[in-house]
Amino acid sequence: MTPPKKILFCIPFILSLFSPAFSQSGTGLTHEIGVVVGPVALQSDYGERRDFDTNKGNTGIAVGLVYFMGFEYLTNYRLNYFEDHFKLKAELSYTKTDLKHFGKYVEESKTSVFAQQLRAMRGSSKTTNAGVELVYFPFSLKDYGYNSMSFAPYASFGAQATHYTTEARSYNGPLTPLNTPEKYRNGYRNTSDYALSIVGSIGTRYKINANSDLIADLRLQYFNSDWIDGLRPDPAIYKENKANDWLAWFTVGYVYYLPE
Repeated sequence: MTPPKKILFCIPFILSLFSPAFSQSGTGLTHEIGVVVGPVALQSDYGERRDFDTNKGNTGIAVGLVYFMGFEYLTNYRLNYFEDHFKLKAELSYTKTDLKHFGKYVEESKTSVFAQQLRAMRGSSKTTNAGVELVYFPFSLKDYGYNSMSFAPYASFGAQATHYTTEARSYNGPLTPLNTPEKYRNGYRNTSDYALSIVGSIGTRYKINANSDLIADLRLQYFNSDWIDGLRPDPAIYKENKANDWLAWFTVGYVYYLPE
């Protein structure tokens, strides 16, 4: 089984852990599927921290399939607070980001060998993610379901498993001791591996009609690894290397309500 298929296999398994707890719900379950797409910014060891050009330049693309399980049918049953304000979300997504160094250390006025090597460095990071989030809607989902052209803001929190593939290279070819900046000579990998992450997001839904919504979502995804970008300078020497890698997402998409 290839790594992406292993990630895909996780979704039904994770959902199966939750289903028995709600299978006796008097209101039943609702099921929704959708697709999302948008830009992602990888916060990593490429570029200067808190630099606008770094944040703007190291931006890639994300696409995802989403599934929502709700705990309400639109009936006259009296819902409890959980049923009326929460959904469970599962997601399978893919991101790709091309990377380079930005900031004061690679300005054209810098002519040192180190600066030239930094300017020539290139990288890429690809991730396949699968996980589950609990989604909280502060306003009534039952009321939202009855009202077309209405908004339903939300916040969510969860965890994901990630398979990532990295590549670090020079503009002039593969990295060698001669063209790799000293800081990264023992701190880069061209590899595929796994990581875990925590995910938090805020967003909103907009109801088009009884069967479909538009969705907009702003998310932060923090990994338990500093190798998502393929770089990890020795933190004992380079004290600025304090944090693991993380992704900032903004996605928009479409969600369709499956027939009951």
